[in-house]
Amino acid sequence: MTATLEALDPLERSRVVAAAVRDAGGHGYVVGGWIRDRLLGASSKDIDLEVFGLSAERLRAVLESLGRVEAVGESFQVFKIADIDVSLPRRESKSGRGHKGFHVSGDPTMSPAEAARRRDFTINAISWDPLGPEDELVDPFGGRQDLDARVLRMVDSSTFGDDSLRVLRAVQFVARFNLTLDPATADVCRKTPLDDLPAERVWGEIDKVLAAARPSLGFALALELGIVERLFPELHALVGCPQEPEWHPEGDVWVHTLQVIDQARTRVDDLPRPERLAIMLGAVCHDFGKPATTAFIDGRIRSIDHEEQGVAPASAFLDRLNVHTLDGYDVRRQVLGMVAQHLKPGMWFKTRDEVGDGAFRRLAQKVDLELLARLAKSDCLGREPGQFNCDAMDWFLERARMLGVEHHAPDPLLMGRHLIDLGVRPGPRMGEILKTVYEQQLDGAVRSLDEAIQVARALVQPGDGPPL
Repeated sequence: MTATLEALDPLERSRVVAAAVRDAGGHGYVVGGWIRDRLLGASSKDIDLEVFGLSAERLRAVLESLGRVEAVGESFQVFKIADIDVSLPRRESKSGRGHKGFHVSGDPTMSPAEAARRRDFTINAISWDPLGPEDELVDPFGGRQDLDARVLRMVDSSTFGDDSLRVLRAVQFVARFNLTLDPATADVCRKTPLDDLPAERVWGEIDKVLAAARPSLGFALALELGIVERLFPELHALVGCPQEPEWHPEGDVWVHTLQVIDQARTRVDDLPRPERLAIMLGAVCHDFGKPATTAFIDGRIRSIDHEEQGVAPASAFLDRLNVHTLDGYDVRRQVLGMVAQHLKPGMWFKTRDEVGDGAFRRLAQKVDLELLARLAKSDCLGREPGQFNCDAMDWFLERARMLGVEHHAPDPLLMGRHLIDLGVRPGPRMGEILKTVYEQQLDGAVRSLDEAIQVARALVQPGDGPPL
């Protein structure tokens, strides 16, 4: 039966499961994000089913009659079948501090309204019987009305703050769905301690903010709720940091950064997820060096060497989120590379007749030049209401592509095995020769393996070979 379930679309799968639950004397409701997304006109693949009136043992037996069942949270009575999460309604009692300090138990005797009270926001507390009419919703807290009004509101003010992660969830929901946070909910968020949240949970919510159509909505709310000040000192330092009005008419570095983040979001959809995240995090971090370097010099606000000075605070920020590699891709290295080099495309364009191919090849050793160009274009455009010519970034990327180094520097033509054939023994001298030849390759003086070997042969000295 599982194969049959998997052949169905998610909604039809939920109906098959709900029908089996009904036949066993229970009642199944679709709950959570799928309902919310459907009401917003968005697609959602994941369906969660909450089952009332059956014990955990009986529910598992019913599900096993349909196919293979995986217990994904047996203590909470949560089962997965054909990518549907099926659970009992839960009772929660506070047993400790923070988002993990709960005692949770399944209780099939609860009503749908009782079960909905434990959810975070009203828009997530709507349920629906997949075997009933499409427009009959169980909505005890007015979630549909809040969705229509584009308001994000907590379900229960007495328990909302017990789970600190909900504060960050508020930020990502506002960003993703363009909502306004209810003032009473915002007040609870400001008062909820966040120091118990592990890096992985914080990053999970920030990741969703960065995926929103306008991430700046989430970052602006995070500042308003005191999240930025409490969790991200590197970001908070941007607030109020002045910029030269002629070049940054938009305002301080915080305002500029939010514009750059939104600009970057428009330039990443065609990229694999790791590269997407690298650019978005690069946009967040690119001016972290300005607070420490900004000064009034010769009548101008200057931030000399802010690119290089931004690497240390960007490293601290990434450490705070525990961001390193994703799917084997070194996201951290690319973010730091973009922070350190984000002015290069504009600077090189001004002296483009003097910038040699070797400069591009060497820069490609430090950062992906296409990602750098996309970030630099976002940086250039993120200065509204100002309008600036951003052709430099297009020139930069075209030049990098022409040289074939838009994603990485050229592979060395000369390898250690070639030097062994020339009689050079492994050791520091071999490394020196390889480096010298590769530098000439980057400059364009060495274009083939034969040329590389010829240059190496001229560098080999009698003492470089095996001892007699």
